[in-house]
Amino acid sequence: MDSIQYLPLDQIAAADLLPILNKSSTRKHLIEHDVFDLQRVRDWVVDKVEEDACDGCLVRATLLDETPVGWCGIQQSELGYEIAIVLDDGSWGIGKAIFKQLIFWCEAFQHETVYIHLLHTRPAYNFLHRLAERTFETQMLGDTFTTYELNVGKMTKQF
Repeated sequence: MDSIQYLPLDQIAAADLLPILNKSSTRKHLIEHDVFDLQRVRDWVVDKVEEDACDGCLVRATLLDETPVGWCGIQQSELGYEIAIVLDDGSWGIGKAIFKQLIFWCEAFQHETVYIHLLHTRPAYNFLHRLAERTFETQMLGDTFTTYELNVGKMTKQF
């Protein structure tokens, strides 16, 4: 059976994150940015570790059977706290399990509402639309996102 682990990003080698962050299937659904080299990955990790240190935030590498497959987190966004999940396409099937874990962490932080911002290149997710209090379009970071507003208390009762 597959085992999902969550570790602080600075406990993962930059070389293990590099191919995930640069993979075209990953990049096509993220805001446009330069291709990573090892130094850019290290700098990105420093930024995410700083985000992790903020009240109400948590950023983790995601491992599947001890192999890094992406990252996830609760971060600050323009609307409040957001949930982010970025996975190698070979591991997309574990996304719902990671999502549930993030919602439980949100509850532990006593967040009432969290957001998921999906770049306009992503398809609509009926699963998220059914769970959302509302779904709307937002403009952030120079791009268009579909935003799902989630009530954490209602979500945890469903799980």
